[in-house]
Amino acid sequence: MSDDRRRAFIGSVGDLLASWHLPHATGRVYGLLLVSEEPVTLDAIAAELALSKGAVSTAVRQLGSWGLARTIPQPGSRRLLVEAAAGIESLLEAGHAQARTLIAALREGEALVADGPARERLHDVIGLFSGYVEVGGQLLARHRQERAPGN
Repeated sequence: MSDDRRRAFIGSVGDLLASWHLPHATGRVYGLLLVSEEPVTLDAIAAELALSKGAVSTAVRQLGSWGLARTIPQPGSRRLLVEAAAGIESLLEAGHAQARTLIAALREGEALVADGPARERLHDVIGLFSGYVEVGGQLLARHRQERAPGN
């Protein structure tokens, strides 16, 4: 992959994750990790992306909390290596958990309104998010099955 294409990809991942309300730097770090063949040091990430070590450290923690990256301690050293995890599943599961929380809150709202437009609106939104969680769960299950040994 050429350097220009690599930079464009990393920037695109930064833009995408920024649209999901994660910092652009976090998305750029994730993009870099996705195209790195080997785990990378925090210093190497900072140098390649022209970010401060603090920004890289924060990004790595955020990615770890979403299950998108993992750190690998180095015995006898304070240095860490970082690699992308196959964490898109974790990201989708986190989105599903948020949707389930929203569904529960909306169901409480249904009890507050009589039959009519407001109740129908709440019911429609609950149905939409319930379908999202159901279909997403099916896709994740199929993805896991396809990746299982022997398939």
